[in-house]
Amino acid sequence: MPRAVLWDMDGTLIDSEEFHWISWRDTLAKEGVTITYEQFLRSFGRRDDAFLPQWLGGAATPERIASVAEAKEELYRDLVRKNGMAPLPGVAAWIHRLHEEGWLQAIASAAPRPNIDVVLDALNAAHCFQGIVSADDVHRGKPDPEVFLKAAARVGAPADRCIVVEDAVAGVQGARSAGMRSIGVGRNGNHLPADIVVKSLDLLAVNAFDTLLRPEENGDAQ
Repeated sequence: MPRAVLWDMDGTLIDSEEFHWISWRDTLAKEGVTITYEQFLRSFGRRDDAFLPQWLGGAATPERIASVAEAKEELYRDLVRKNGMAPLPGVAAWIHRLHEEGWLQAIASAAPRPNIDVVLDALNAAHCFQGIVSADDVHRGKPDPEVFLKAAARVGAPADRCIVVEDAVAGVQGARSAGMRSIGVGRNGNHLPADIVVKSLDLLAVNAFDTLLRPEENGDAQ
């Protein structure tokens, strides 16, 4: 039976925080809007239409929201192309190992599809993934399980044979709602309600993925 790993992207595969911050700050400055770093952090990982109306205030028409969001994403992609993007510790080794072991893999992210494509290109990892689900493919953001259920369907794996890798509480909650096991990457000491939590993926036990799908055979995953 197929088994799959569904990866969040920002904060899980890559540390894209700085590029996203620069992109939002500079794009909004051109619109005459100033945001703080704390405001940016509260928005990270959420759909643009969930927080842009608050930042733009009374001028937040649907057309302006779409225009500002697209300008920001274009700037972000330009930064990735010019500067590159390194995977977080342990990510490259796990992606390629899982690929070699026959696991199906998909991206399940709140990012726009072009952002995912440019990041996978920068990581030279696109060939390891059989499916991508982006913000463009879902109607409801995490913690709703929609993104994970669609990712599982795209690679042809049942929910109980999927493992989600996430760095956010909302993502872990979404995985649980989808009936999937989860690995949480708590890089900043985040308390994540995942089945396994590590500070970085290079600290993950060598049998962690297998253990999550066969706990009765392998004992405690942690």
